[in-house]
Amino acid sequence: MKVTVVGAGNVGATCADVLAYREIANEVVLVDIKEGIAEGKALDIWEKSPITLYDTRTVGVTNDYSKTAGSDVVVITSGLPRKPGMSRDDLIETNAGIVKSVTENVIKHSPDAIIIVVSNPLDVMTYQAHITSQLPRTKLMGMAGILDTARYRSFLAEALNVSPKDIQAVLMGGHGDTMVPLPRYTTVGGIPVTELIEEDKLEAIIQRTKTGGGELVKLMGTSAWYAPGAAAAQMVEAILKDQKRVFPVCVKLEGEYGIDNCYLGVPVVLGKNGVEKIIELDLNEEEKELLETSRKHVAEVMEVLDKMR
Repeated sequence: MKVTVVGAGNVGATCADVLAYREIANEVVLVDIKEGIAEGKALDIWEKSPITLYDTRTVGVTNDYSKTAGSDVVVITSGLPRKPGMSRDDLIETNAGIVKSVTENVIKHSPDAIIIVVSNPLDVMTYQAHITSQLPRTKLMGMAGILDTARYRSFLAEALNVSPKDIQAVLMGGHGDTMVPLPRYTTVGGIPVTELIEEDKLEAIIQRTKTGGGELVKLMGTSAWYAPGAAAAQMVEAILKDQKRVFPVCVKLEGEYGIDNCYLGVPVVLGKNGVEKIIELDLNEEEKELLETSRKHVAEVMEVLDKMR
């Protein structure tokens, strides 16, 4: 099995490292536009193999997509972070151009690959990759829900003083302040979370989850990478190992939840064919309203991209 990670920044390199030490693929190719960066990080990961004991070969290349040929899964992390003075529209235009170019190169050399988009703004960059690739929605998706849900679960584990392994949760909607954590579908060892924590504390955790990315930017001056990289790797693992895992994933909706032609995070089954099933939850009225608010926000950003094309 072969995986390509485009973008050797913090997120891409972390993803490649997790893929390697978990031996999820036989070969991981790391690609970047900066001379020597991908080569250096791939070599560093390979030199770690005798220490942490894995066989996955890591290869780095500078803008040479021929080395990515025949990839089973491609993870796109390329893009610029939002800089001071840069508007949302500027960020969309810049990163859409990057994602478009990367997707074209990916499809040229690996037409059968399943593509996972991590670039921000996540939902609209997934839309851009879909426009460019024309792949079916089963084979092109965005990574956000796993990361957001992980943050939610980690905060709950801390508040309840329990293992994060025992917490299961579902989170839907766009990647950002309008995401929709669902306490009704959150359990701790099978116990509804609402039976274990006060309502005000749970609401505070939900709000912290929604601004989880911003919290890290304030602390570090840059966006997160360990959790996002590991989240993307978890998606790759579910696909390559045909695990049939149930994860929240950004996918194009075609009537599910009464929503059409919008890219939102919803629970899906991930396996060897990519998104093998979209799970429709029986949302109550409050949850439906929250999801609709998130849909409107994502649709507005998609419209910004449409006007640029």
